Amino acid sequence: MTVVPVQPLDVLSSPVRRTILDTLANLPVLAAADAPNRSTGLTAAELADRLNLHVTTVRHHLDRLVRADLVQTHSERTGVGRPRHHFTAHPGHLREVITPSAYKLLAEVLADALTSDAPDASEAGRRWALRNAPALLGDRASTTHAQTPGRWLSKVGALIDLMDAWGYEPTVTTTDAGRTADVCLHHCPMRDLATQNPAVACGVHRGIIEGTLEALGEGDATVSLIPFLEPDLCVASLTTANPFPDRSPSERPTR
Repeated sequence: MTVVPVQPLDVLSSPVRRTILDTLANLPVLAAADAPNRSTGLTAAELADRLNLHVTTVRHHLDRLVRADLVQTHSERTGVGRPRHHFTAHPGHLREVITPSAYKLLAEVLADALTSDAPDASEAGRRWALRNAPALLGDRASTTHAQTPGRWLSKVGALIDLMDAWGYEPTVTTTDAGRTADVCLHHCPMRDLATQNPAVACGVHRGIIEGTLEALGEGDATVSLIPFLEPDLCVASLTTANPFPDRSPSERPTR
């Protein structure tokens, strides 16, 4: 299996990963002579308990941090049973303040808008996505509608993967027999800009979603964006225009 390298710039665009790294970096150090100035670290379960997150979520973010060489892991055996993996911050790897990937993305979109006739930020975001999403999506790009709820959700999943890479923290729920996906965007990486100028930040968000869906073969899907439903939550509702055919009883799986 090929391991895709992870860049620290992309990893630290996530507020959750920044919080995990900050927690590990501020743990007390050992005073023992055989381990001076070193923390014992925390397990994924201990981090999950401290941060009030699900342990699976923490493991996902820890994996990204380890692959970016920002966090180290070592095993410790305490009594009988399998050794437990402990995680510590990798010292000396945060040499400068970095710009989150979302702001880099915004700069690219707005730079494109200045050299085109895009009438607003939403259209600028859509055009940027149409130019760039196919390369980012790879073989997930498509020209055809999803014919089943599962296939539609796999396209939404591809969109969520891109948004996660850009620094958003999306989660998804479905309604309307799977035809509508409500994507909850937690901790917007451009929150300050969105608060001061929602027409720009939220317009770019919506346009990128629309353009990415178009690159996935769902250009006529309905997209609605509700900003700041809560202080750290925006919701994008995505509804496919394709009515999924109702399978006959003989086509439905049996137990």
